[in-house]
Amino acid sequence: MKKTNAMRLLAAAKIPYKSILYQYDSENLDVAKIAEENGLVLAQIYKSLVLEGSNKQLLMALVPGDRQLDLKLLKKSLGIKQLDLLAQDKLQAKTGYIRGGCSPLGLKQPIPIYMDQRALDLPQFAINAGKRGILLELSPLALQELLAIEVLPLSKA
Repeated sequence: MKKTNAMRLLAAAKIPYKSILYQYDSENLDVAKIAEENGLVLAQIYKSLVLEGSNKQLLMALVPGDRQLDLKLLKKSLGIKQLDLLAQDKLQAKTGYIRGGCSPLGLKQPIPIYMDQRALDLPQFAINAGKRGILLELSPLALQELLAIEVLPLSKA
C-alpha cells in the first residue's frame, strides 16, 4: 500500500497509527454502510466535515460516524451566524481531498479543526487517511495535540 500524506505526517511526528483498508461504493459513501460492510465500529469512525462560513472562512468538524453534526451548537460555540457544509464541487480545490477521502491531516491550507468531545473518551479512533478505502486508527489525543484541534460538543444523536 502506498503511503498517503496523512500517513507521512503521522510518521514524521512519531505518532503510532494502524492502517485499515476498507471496501466502498463510490456511489454510496455513507459511513454507516462502510462500517457495516467492513465490520468496523461506527462510533469509532470520525467523519471529517468541511464547512464554510458567510465570510468564506473554512473549518473542519470531526464527528462520530453514529451521530450528526449539531450545526446550531457549533455556530453558537464559535459565535458564527452562518455556517454550511462546503459544496462538494469546491472540496478538492479548497482541501486537496475528494468526498469520502478528506482527512484533517495534510490539508491544502491550514484551517481550524474542531473535534467532538466524545473522541477523548476513546483510546483509539479512526479518521480518513486522505484517500477513499483507507482509514487511520490512532489516539484522538495525539491527533488533537499534533493539529492543535479544539474539542467541543459537536454532535447529536
